[in-house]
Amino acid sequence: MLPVVLVLLLALVLSGAGIALEALWWIALIVLAVRLLGFLVRPAGRGGRSGHCYRW
Repeated sequence: MLPVVLVLLLALVLSGAGIALEALWWIALIVLAVRLLGFLVRPAGRGGRSGHCYRW
């Protein structure tokens, strides 16, 4: 009986980790899309510079 319970617990933990990783992938994609939109939409600053916090 104990091995069956341990296998079920392991399956539950691994499925929970899979759901969490999938959610993290979706969050990462949403953050990437927002960053790209912010990079493209941001108005130019003084002197025609893009106004980003980093200098390329």
